[in-house]
Amino acid sequence: MTKTKTMTDAQRAYETKRAAKAGMSLDKHLAIKAREQQAVERAKVPPPKPEAPKKPGFFGRILEKLQKPI
Repeated sequence: MTKTKTMTDAQRAYETKRAAKAGMSLDKHLAIKAREQQAVERAKVPPPKPEAPKKPGFFGRILEKLQKPI
């Protein structure tokens, strides 16, 4: 499901001027602008933290003790 944002006439005129100033079409300008916005949104999300290793259970601790040299 994609969310489309409709622009008013004034917004469309403003973006058309910006696209013309950059030397590209309005569609291409809006696509680049959307990609940049997505990159900013992705940069805001912190990376997931790695899970802490689980502590060995009862039998795991016993096996570790048995495997250690005396």
